[in-house]
Amino acid sequence: MSAMAEAGSGRVVTPKEERKVIFASSLGTVFEWYDFYLYGWTAAQIGKAFYSAFDANTQFIFALLTFSAGFLVRPFGALVFGRLGDLVGRKYTFLVTITIMGLSTFLVGLVPGYATLGWLAPAILIFLRLLQGLALGGEYGGAATYVAEHSPRGRRGFFTSWIQTTATIGLFMSLLVVYIVRNNVTPAQFEDPGLWSGWRIPYLLSIVLLGVSIWIRLTLSESPAFQKMKDEGRRSKAPLSEAFGNWTNGRIALIALFGLTAGQAVIWYGGQFYARLFLVNTLKVPANTADEALIIALIIATVGFLFFGWLSDKIGRKPIILAGCLLGAVTYHWTFAMITHASNPALESALASAPVSVVADPADCNLLFDPVGGRVFKNSCDVARQALIASSVNFQMEKAPPGTVAKVRVGQASFDSVNGNPLDGAAFATQRAAFVKSVTDAVRAAGYPASADPKAINTPLLIALLVYLAILVTMVYGPIAAALVELFPTRIRYTGMSLPYHIGNGWFGGLLPPIAVALVAATGDIYAGLWYPIAIASMTFVIGLIFVPETKDRDLTADD
Repeated sequence: MSAMAEAGSGRVVTPKEERKVIFASSLGTVFEWYDFYLYGWTAAQIGKAFYSAFDANTQFIFALLTFSAGFLVRPFGALVFGRLGDLVGRKYTFLVTITIMGLSTFLVGLVPGYATLGWLAPAILIFLRLLQGLALGGEYGGAATYVAEHSPRGRRGFFTSWIQTTATIGLFMSLLVVYIVRNNVTPAQFEDPGLWSGWRIPYLLSIVLLGVSIWIRLTLSESPAFQKMKDEGRRSKAPLSEAFGNWTNGRIALIALFGLTAGQAVIWYGGQFYARLFLVNTLKVPANTADEALIIALIIATVGFLFFGWLSDKIGRKPIILAGCLLGAVTYHWTFAMITHASNPALESALASAPVSVVADPADCNLLFDPVGGRVFKNSCDVARQALIASSVNFQMEKAPPGTVAKVRVGQASFDSVNGNPLDGAAFATQRAAFVKSVTDAVRAAGYPASADPKAINTPLLIALLVYLAILVTMVYGPIAAALVELFPTRIRYTGMSLPYHIGNGWFGGLLPPIAVALVAATGDIYAGLWYPIAIASMTFVIGLIFVPETKDRDLTADD
């Protein structure tokens, strides 16, 4: 039949209302992802405006620290708003989250910078960013739960897959708006740290999207499953302790984290974020070129969210998500090697023909793990490896006697590194700069290019490879909302699904870039960073295969 009522829910939901629920939930979630990612594209300008007391490099570091704060608090937002959603209701909770997110974003565009408010300016900025992360932690679980509880059995995967498109669409929208604004004002206007600067425009425009989203969501009704439970007086009085304080539900949360969302997160971040970082930072592809290829790939692949959501209603959530994890684990090395071949063939040739080594005391080599770009590594081994990583050079590690200063060998040439520990900041910076220049000149002479040659980029092949990575993203992400919603009973569903989702995506996924950089530094292999997503995706495949149940035919009210 065309109209639907989830078994036992008591209220019939018409097809018109189904479409409205999907549209309203998806639009609001697109808007929240737009807000969240907008900060990433304007981090340099925010650093200049709010941290102008420091030098340019430190400004950017503090801007990234502020950006990371939003990721770190997402699981706490899941707990706060998940509990509220299971106590008060889905509709009212994600009205709160979208209002908090929208106003926080709008206010970023209005808050004066350091030159006007002093240290109060960055304090306000950090507070607003924390509010954004908390709101996003509550938004996704609310939207996914609300849509699923309005969906007919047999179509939940397809209906909730519209929610899954929102992260990619939000990323795309934020990137596009910044691109348009940047190209319609002068560079000086866009970079201006004052109140009338161009980078603030995308933040101020968000108030229009906020108004539309709130207006549409105000017209929605509470979900049938929650309303029935509320009317019967069966709501949980303590969703947090009920969801995570007993082994029965706590075990489900752990299975959801390690058997679904951890692998989903690294495939998602690997296919979108790390792919861009690899193109721009490692392969030295111009940022505009990389962004254009990525935007085209995302547009082509976005339909995959809907396809795999639909397919999960036919064959199940589990086989599609786990197949995406397995394909990522098996093919990531080949795919990223082919991206190098398509984007920077000169670098590919140099990697194969120009061996470089670092000769160092192993005790002098630290783990170069730097989640927010703020650590300063002064050991000579670390300085040497960072110089080579900056030039995208593969290198071999050779053991040196204890206490010796590290060296870099490029062919027959040898360069002593710098031990910055006994030096003051100025002397270390000067000596390190001279060493980096010498090494950089040597690797350029050995054939390592300073940047990718735009004329040598095989654009169709690059886009095809990015489309493949994006399709893997749609495989693991398209069915995930339905899978998580179906694992938990109505009384704790919002709380139960939100925490494993945001730990998986905020922490397992969000830590992919710094962990990848640390692995590259430790091994001297530009592809070594891929071992992190490969390991996590493989873990999820094994755990999911053994412990995750298939849930596509579950009645969302039968287990209450």
